[in-house]
Amino acid sequence: MRELIIIGSGPAGLTAAIYAARANLKPLVITGLPPGGQLMLTTEVENYPGFPDGIQGPELMDRIRKQAERFGAEFLEYDATSVNFLSHPFEVRVEDEVYKAKAIIIATGASVKWLGLESEQRLIGRGVSSCATCDAPFFKDKDVVVVGGGDTAMDDALLLTKYAKKVTVVHRRDQLRASKILQDRAFKNEKINFKWNSVVEDIIGDNKVEGIIIKDVKTGEKSKFECQGVFIAIGHKPNTDLFKGQIEIDDNGYIIKRNNTETSVKGVFVAGDVCDPRYRQAITAAGMGCQAVMDAEKYLESIE
Repeated sequence: MRELIIIGSGPAGLTAAIYAARANLKPLVITGLPPGGQLMLTTEVENYPGFPDGIQGPELMDRIRKQAERFGAEFLEYDATSVNFLSHPFEVRVEDEVYKAKAIIIATGASVKWLGLESEQRLIGRGVSSCATCDAPFFKDKDVVVVGGGDTAMDDALLLTKYAKKVTVVHRRDQLRASKILQDRAFKNEKINFKWNSVVEDIIGDNKVEGIIIKDVKTGEKSKFECQGVFIAIGHKPNTDLFKGQIEIDDNGYIIKRNNTETSVKGVFVAGDVCDPRYRQAITAAGMGCQAVMDAEKYLESIE
């Protein structure tokens, strides 16, 4: 029987591990595979406090993990395969082993919806990005493409105009899905152009993005478009399949958060992108990881 199990090892899960270990809760962190969250796919991180010269994403996650290990957090590098939150103590199954705990923190994050191109995965961090907030400053005076037509795509496009020379939105339909106010702002911005009824068939470049191949979905015609950056903004999928039927999840798959970090099950808490469709930043996830442990501590004290 453990006091606390943390599921997930991104900024939220690892920050929770630091706070829980220092509180002598002896947390078990089930990392998921691969461990480390979305920052493992990021190269330079310039907006995480404490690193004035920036830091590589994987190195940042390694440092945070070592900090948690220093205080006694235990790590299990496997995927959780099932959970039981319907009875107490809670159970988390990892392959053939069942781990029991009085409290749980879910920090499984969200996954970017990618286009599914080999070139896209190869060029992540070399001109391909899924986070304009994180990476826009790297594209000063460059031509960039934003793929998508929803609110996230328009937010990204508008943000990128502060840095890029030109922003081209590639959208598979002939009209946007974004809210009216964002559409109006995008249409009025002279730096933003649109490629309608179009999809990205391939991304060109060996070690960095040099352009894309665009296909017109109506005519089938393909053309080359030169650019130095491609921002994928077609959405995120919260990693919540494991918890369906166990706790309340909204229509978009995000865990419903109430009273700070509580879920619909007393004793199960949540932190990070798995419950946050809005901010999706390492620093906000880390902050929620701290909050979740503080809420879990109060809960554990109440049941003693």
